[in-house]
Amino acid sequence: MPLIDKEELAVGDDCYRKIRTDIIFGQLRPAHKLKLEALREAYRVSVSTLREILSRLTAEGFVTAEGKRGFEVAAVSAENLRELAGLRLLLESHAMVTSFANADVEWEGRVVSAHHKLASTERLMESGIGEPEQWKRYDGEFHQALISNCGSRVLMETHSLAFDKYFRYQMVAFSYRGSEPAEQHKALLECALKRDAETAKKVLAAHVNNCIDHALANSSL
Repeated sequence: MPLIDKEELAVGDDCYRKIRTDIIFGQLRPAHKLKLEALREAYRVSVSTLREILSRLTAEGFVTAEGKRGFEVAAVSAENLRELAGLRLLLESHAMVTSFANADVEWEGRVVSAHHKLASTERLMESGIGEPEQWKRYDGEFHQALISNCGSRVLMETHSLAFDKYFRYQMVAFSYRGSEPAEQHKALLECALKRDAETAKKVLAAHVNNCIDHALANSSL
């Protein structure tokens, strides 16, 4: 059995995160052809490592494999956005009900802390000086904190993947919507502190559906 090169694995994992981030944030645009030689020069990894990374991203749905024609960044569409939004709502709403029912002081602390970071970042974004990658991280952390007491690691991981694929549309098709999302996040925080899962589900549905309406009205999807 060949020995595993830990340094090579670390380089591969780092490159995977970079390419994945570049896809989510639109640096690699939808339907962009991913030519191995160009990627090798840009990301400084071997072609074999790139093939493994692109296969991994294909399994996650960020890349599509075109047989002998190679790989390309997954396309975007209004239909796909609606599907992702529906999946996210299904997963997150279900997880919130369980998480709120299992609420404890530790969970409450995670939610409050995550919201504080997100709210600070949203103020920067609204002022035009925020960093989208930081905003994305704190947005995801807040929604993950809300469901973090659901008791299912698989559910949280599935939600995280759906959230990242949904968030890609914010980078590709959305413009920042101003104060409305921040107000909805604050409402979700208040629901969490009151353990009011039913109202939280309604707020979340408005939060996601308003994003879809905004995207379809302000892009060519």
